[in-house]
Amino acid sequence: MIRHIVFWRLKPELASERLHVSQGIKQALEGLAGRIPGLRCIEVGIDISREADSADLVLYSEFDDEAALAAYHHHPEHLRVAPLIKAARSERWVVDCVAAD
Repeated sequence: MIRHIVFWRLKPELASERLHVSQGIKQALEGLAGRIPGLRCIEVGIDISREADSADLVLYSEFDDEAALAAYHHHPEHLRVAPLIKAARSERWVVDCVAAD
């Protein structure tokens, strides 16, 4: 199993809309559950700490294997959601790792 974890920081100009934008991204991504083969789970968290070094959003997802993760990146449902995130984010960090059994 592969874990795909992504952190985003939103653009500073979206500060007044941060919660609304974050909720829209959360809803769009979590709506992918059950729609993409090999995607075992998907969850989005919205930061509540508002620390200077925190991200605004985190995506936690699990895939059957690396092939399923690669297919997810090109799946039409994911491609439909990606522009929403790209338009709102200023920074992105990602970790893809093999889950310990």
